[in-house]
Amino acid sequence: MDVLTPSQRSYNMARIPGKNTVPELALRRALWGEGLRFRVHYRLPGRPDIVFPRHKVAVFVDGCFWHRCPLHSSAPKINSAFWEKKISGNCARDAKVNDTLRLMGWKVVRFWEHEIKRELPKAVRKVSRTLKSRG
Repeated sequence: MDVLTPSQRSYNMARIPGKNTVPELALRRALWGEGLRFRVHYRLPGRPDIVFPRHKVAVFVDGCFWHRCPLHSSAPKINSAFWEKKISGNCARDAKVNDTLRLMGWKVVRFWEHEIKRELPKAVRKVSRTLKSRG
């Protein structure tokens, strides 16, 4: 059983940011430091975290919990039916967004939050290589 009341739990969950997260900001700072210029809040399906419009590259930083990371995701024990539906919906939406952007001619690059936290230079190299391959 949850130790918090439904209103307390709702308040806590509402406080979790959906954008400008720590891993996202770290990647943005590192890319900017490498001289790579990008856009944020760019209007595309799925609202990518970082966009390179000239190269048509969309970058997403996915949270391990919210997008079911194969290394770190664990099913919540409380209200499990709700969370299964929620997280499955997120994963299905991610796949649909990937397909939609690819059909529009965009290259999609996705990182897990733990990749950014542990291997930031590797993530920056991946984005840089993707941009070079797109001309």
